[in-house]
Formats: sequence, C-alpha cells, structure tokens
Amino acid sequence: MNPQSPASLHADASWIVMKFGGTSVATLPRWQNILELVASRRAEGARVLVVVSALTGITDALKQLCTQGDKGKRIEAAKAIAQRHYDLLDHMQLAVPDTLDARLTELATLAEGGSAVLGELAWAAAIQAHGELLSSALGAAFLSHSGLPTQWLDARDCLAAIALPNQNERTRLLSSMVDSRPNPVLAARLATLGDVFITQGFIARESQGRTVLLGRGGSDTSASYFGALLKAQRVEIWTDVAGMFTANPRQVPGARLLQRLDYEEAQEIASTGAKVLHPRCLSPLRESRVPLLIKDTNRPELDGTVIGPEVRAHAPSVKAISARKGITLVSMESVGMWQQVGFLADVFTHFKQHGLSVDLIGSAETNVTVSLDPTENLLDSDAIAALATDLAKVCRVKVIAPCAAITLVGRGMRSLLHTLSGVLAEFGQLRVHMISQSSNNLNLTFVVDEEVVDTLLPHLHDLLIAAGALRTDDSALFGPSWQALYGSGEASGTATAWWRESQRARLLELAAEATPRYVYHLPTVRQQARELKSLTVVNRLHYAVKANTHPEILRTLVAEGFAFECVSPGELKAVSAIVPEATPLLFTPNFAPREDYVFALGTHATVTLDSLYPIEHWGELFHDREIVLRVDLGRGLGHHEKVRTGGSGSKFGLPLDQLANFLQLAETHNVTIRGLHAHLGSGVLDASHWGEVYAQLASLAERIGSVAFLNIGGGLGVPSHPGEARLDIAELDRVLREVKAAYPQYQLWMEPGRYLVADAGVLLTRVTQQKGKAQLRYLGVDTGMNSLIRPALYDAWHEIVNLTRLDEPATALYQVVGPICESGDVLGTDRRLPEALEGDVMLIAQAGAYGKVMSSPYNLRDEADEIVIE
Repeated sequence: MNPQSPASLHADASWIVMKFGGTSVATLPRWQNILELVASRRAEGARVLVVVSALTGITDALKQLCTQGDKGKRIEAAKAIAQRHYDLLDHMQLAVPDTLDARLTELATLAEGGSAVLGELAWAAAIQAHGELLSSALGAAFLSHSGLPTQWLDARDCLAAIALPNQNERTRLLSSMVDSRPNPVLAARLATLGDVFITQGFIARESQGRTVLLGRGGSDTSASYFGALLKAQRVEIWTDVAGMFTANPRQVPGARLLQRLDYEEAQEIASTGAKVLHPRCLSPLRESRVPLLIKDTNRPELDGTVIGPEVRAHAPSVKAISARKGITLVSMESVGMWQQVGFLADVFTHFKQHGLSVDLIGSAETNVTVSLDPTENLLDSDAIAALATDLAKVCRVKVIAPCAAITLVGRGMRSLLHTLSGVLAEFGQLRVHMISQSSNNLNLTFVVDEEVVDTLLPHLHDLLIAAGALRTDDSALFGPSWQALYGSGEASGTATAWWRESQRARLLELAAEATPRYVYHLPTVRQQARELKSLTVVNRLHYAVKANTHPEILRTLVAEGFAFECVSPGELKAVSAIVPEATPLLFTPNFAPREDYVFALGTHATVTLDSLYPIEHWGELFHDREIVLRVDLGRGLGHHEKVRTGGSGSKFGLPLDQLANFLQLAETHNVTIRGLHAHLGSGVLDASHWGEVYAQLASLAERIGSVAFLNIGGGLGVPSHPGEARLDIAELDRVLREVKAAYPQYQLWMEPGRYLVADAGVLLTRVTQQKGKAQLRYLGVDTGMNSLIRPALYDAWHEIVNLTRLDEPATALYQVVGPICESGDVLGTDRRLPEALEGDVMLIAQAGAYGKVMSSPYNLRDEADEIVIE
C-alpha cells in the first residue's frame, strides 16, 4: 500500500489515538497492517497519534542489560539490541533514519557509562525507555517512506509525571503516574506540526527532567493519557484478540465477546484477571469521558470491545467470570482484636513495611484474612516468611497458598445473590477460603484452592453466561464466541471427518433426494469400537443402546464383540430381536415401574438396582437372584448439569449412607450383589476419572464380599469444540491397568455409548431463508429441535458446515435456527459460515448419538429418516 497524503486538516479536527503492542511492531507484515489501519483512520478526517511498545523481547533485553555489572557485556548487549532493529530495517529496505541513529548512540553511551552518574534507578529507567524510543523512530521512518508523512514525537515532552505523597524513589521512577487533564495547548501545538504522529508508550518525564517509566501496562496507559490530554474522539488498543471476553477463552472456548462495557465494569474485569487491558489505563479516560476501543490487529474487520460512559441502564447481570492464580491468603487471629482500637492499623503497618499491597479483606470478631495478589506484589517465600514473623508478634498467623480468586463481574451483584444457588452448589464440595462482595456492587469473589480453578471456571461460565440464567439477552452486549471468531471450524476430534472428504459427494446426493435425514457411516463405528477394544484390562464392553438404536449399528457392534446395556424393556426387545441369543445384556433402569423389572428378570439380562425402593417393596422379585448395585459416589461430572449423573442433585444411584440398609435387605431376600456400578456423567475427557471410580468401587466391594465385577460406567467424552483435545485412550488404558493391578480380583466392565457413534452420524438439512434482526443474522433450516434436541437441552455444541459451499470462505456470522415454534429452537449460535443461499445443504456433525433417538414429531413436523452408508 502506498497511501496518498490527504490535504492538511482543520486545526479543530478530532484526534484518534492508536496503540500497538510489541508483537504488532516486530515484523514488516505487522507494520504494513499498521500502515493500512492508520491510513484508514486518517481518511476518516481525524488526526492520528500512534503509540507503540518496544519490539517483542527488547524490554526484557534492556532489563537484562541493566543487571550486567561488566561494562563489556553491557556494550555487547546494546549492540545486539541495535542489530535487531537493523535487521528489521533491512527487511523494510530502509536506511537507518537519523532519529533512530541518535537513540542507538544514546543507548550505547548509557550502557558504557553505567549508573554512576544518574544513580541506579534513574539509569535503569533511562535504559529501559529505549525500547519504545527505538521502535517509534523506526516506525516513523517506515510510515513516512510508505507515503504517510509521520512526525516522530518524544512522549517525554508531553507526559509530565506527578509526585504522589505515598511514592518512594523506586515507584516514582519505575511506576510513575501522569497528569492527564485535557491540555488544549498541547493539542493546538501538535496540530501546527502535522496530522500523523508516532510516539512511545511506557515513558514520561518528571519535574527534575529525568526519564520515568509507567510500570506494568505502561503502553496502554500512555495511550490513555494521550487520549485524555488531547480529548480524543477515541483511543484504540490494537492487540492479538478482538476485545474483552466473558471468560479467559483459553480456558473457556465458548466465552463470548463483550461488545460494550462501561469504564467501571471494564476496570473490574481487568483488575480481576483479564490480561488484554491493564486496569490503570481506564482512569484517565473515565475522567475525560473518552471512549476506548479494543481491536484485533490481524482481524480489523471484527467489531471489538467498546468501553465508555454508561449509556443506559441494564438489568443486573453477570457479564464476565475471571480468575487469578497464585493468590496467597494471610489469616490473622487473636481474641484480643475484638473492638481493640488500632489493632488493624498495627497489623497493616507490617504489610506496608514489607512493601506488600493487600487485595481482598475478610473479617470476623477474632479473625482478619487478607489476600495478596502476585501481580502487585513480590510474593517469594522470604517475603511471606518475614511478614509472618512480624505479624506473629501481635496475632496468630496462618498462610494459605496457592489459592485462586474467581470473580463474577457485573452491575447489581447484590440484587443477584438470591439467584446464585446453582453457583454456590458448584462451590459446595470445594474448600472456599474467602467470599468477598465488593463495596461498589460490581463483583463477587470466591477464593479457593488453585488446583480446582481450571475445572471450575468452565462450569461457572456454562451456568451464568452460556445458559443466560443470570444475564440479559442483549445482543448489543454479548457478541460472538471465541470459537466462532477464532475456531478453525473443525474440532480436533473431527478434523479429518469422513464427511469432509470421501463421502461429501454421496451426502449431497442423499440431501438432494430428501431432507432432513440422518446419515450413519459404519466404518467410523467400527473404528471407534476397535479403539476401545484396545483397552487391554477391560473384560466386557457394553454398548449403551440409548445412544443410537439403529439395527445396522447394533449389528455392527455385536460383530465387533460388544455386549449391550439397555435401560427399558423396549430396548431389551429391540436388541434381542437383532443380536445372537448368547450376547450378554445389562439392564440398568432408573425409577422403573415394577413391571419393567418383571420383564427384565424373564430375560437373560443382568439386572441393576439403584435405590432401596425396589428391594424394600418388591423384594420377592429378587429373591435368590444375583443383581448389580448402582451407587452414587457423591459427585457428578460432565459438560452440562443435565448430563451429570452423580451427587445429591442427580436422581441416579444409591446414596452411600443407605448402603447398610440395602445390604440388610439383600440378606433378608437372599439377594447376591454380584456387581457394583457407578456412572458420574457424560462428556468426560480426563482419563484419570475412570481409575478413581474403579478404586472407589473396589473399596466398597471389599466391604460387601460377594462382588465379582465392577462397572465403571461410560461417559467417554467426544471433543466437539475447536481446539478441544481428544480423550487419550492409551492413557486411559495405562490408568486402568495401574488401578486394576491393585484390585486384580474384580472383572472390569464399561458401558460406552456416545463415544462409539457420535462421530459416525450427521444430520443433513436445507437452508430455507434468512432474517436480519438488530445485529444478528438468522439462518433458517428445514429442521430443528424436533430432530436434534441436544443444543436446546444440554447447550451442546455441534459443528455446523455449509456442505454445498464447504470450500468457500466463512464471511458471515449466523444464528442457525429451525422451524419449531420455540425460542430454544437454535441449533448453533455465532457460527461463521460462507454466505448461504436458499437450498444449500447444511451438515450438523456428531449427530450419531442422542439425535434420532431423542427426536419427536413436535409441531407435527415430519421426522428425519435414517440412511446407513459404508
């Protein structure tokens, strides 16, 4: 691009401040992106001030230079830093500009001279400032050479550091603050010099003329200072993500983009764990009411997050869930603290003496507990030990670490407390060390053991954000998910799916005949079956028939040596009509009527009981019988609350506190408990889970005495989300071999269902129409929750593709919906797909399990038929 320089602007033209981080300025292609972005803002009729960070890695190199006591090593380090910039200039095919040459000469002089003249801290600040001084000088040369005349501006001539009463010399020089009141004189002066400027983040100048640094997040903060000083139209922070999300998308791929936030909400999200924006940068903008926009440098077409004044009242809602690890709790207890004047003052004096900043505070009559955040403190063991030694002089001290702080952020948190029963239940089995509700009514924080946070965060997001239970359905606020924006469109488990390659043409032919229809690929069923047969210590694999009852799938699995698990007389009949008579059957009902047991006991199926009632009231049915007992181990697992089949919130299994009663009744009726069974939930991807279940069942079996086999259930997860890892079958085999070696006397049974058939099935449907509504685009297809209810029932995520246009770029963001008269008739939200036309064939993947078997004629819509292919 070689932009033409537009005519000079009027003196009163507005300003746009654009900040670019280290990765955005480290390569030629990234600078070409910056050129296009700056030119586009200039074309809006605004003056542009670009704020840049140092090239990636340069700030660390400068810090390392400062630690070198040997002058020769400092000089070599400065030469290496210079060479990095020379290499980038060579790539840009530019000569060394005078501004850059002057900065490099200054750096070499500082490196050679050492800290003797300036003092250690001032010298370190002057050295570290050169990262931004160098990158901005290089950038000015590139932009100007590319046809966009750009003035290099020394930020130290504009940003004046202010001294605060609680600052020491270190914070004054290395973590300074700047006067950010609007400065019309500065704006007018710059307007006389040009229309496009480039300057440095991270640095300023104090009253004595020394260079100072702005500390962590300094470049973001610099952009905000400039935005406030110039009373800018807006400040844009350009980074590697599209904005702030409802959770850390690396932990929660379904996290939604937050399209609009007010300053206070954004401050809370940034302060409680979000890394995309430093909380210090919001205060200057809030005071001057300048909006801030977070954008993705590589995807500038994405809308990003806009942060500004609160424009309208929203209903109380949870907008984000954030987490901070590495938290240390300090618990201080003393009977003498109650109503003792000055006790807290004495205690916090010790924190001040050790340079430690307190975050959360919880108090009782005899205890005060505080948290220390590692992002604001140097929390090494020596610092904590020294603090504890001093505190021990006035109270008993307990240090609890490592912890994590999980924070729910949103306006009106107090008014939501009565609705948080589901959230509190998630914390019920965990060690919760502290609960803190902020005085500004914007957050609620739980401090827990650090080891649980990675598992807990996605569950909380499902409850509060994905399901929408505690938020408003405001499309202007919640944008696309991380998956929709950055997912490849392929889950790791289906990247080479059969329907993408060998069978695409066949599927299009089948769809041309009729839609909707399910299509099952039997080779995939065999492949999954043989993978599970590689579990060397599993004595019997039962296919959970409820996942898919198609006769050809049953025949395929019996040919692969599988037994079958049924939950109703109907399933027993369907299986018995197809498989050989000698095939083992397992009957595992739940709240079944008496006649179901009567029927099952008349077959050769092994019968499972999971409560006291049947043996207590119908004991004569089971007299002299061998049965399996399903127990509840007290917890549930799975991707959604409705697939968790353990714990007090689930209807399945005998509670362990009723086991003694069951054993007594079994003895009364001469019932032999031959097997123990536990199934905690579905969608589990952690191989260690089944080893834990086996060990717990084995422990119970030793108590019972008559047990011959242990059924550790199914629930083997099938990855669906982009980037989600597959269940490691080899690791599962290792885990089971290890635990079975400790209890070799028991046979090992499993009952997988979805794992065998999910990837083998797809649902074909056709586009019927489109609708635009506010900022959303709806894509209608000819079937919905009547054919596939999992998205509505479980918030299940199924990959959806336009099979007709599989190779075309995905440029449209759709809500994929069906024709059923229910608001929940949504098959996929925020799906990035090619532009669709009426009649296009859409494919919904991983529909081989719990698809057709859960379908209905609701609204009297025609049901999807089923086709089997080889």
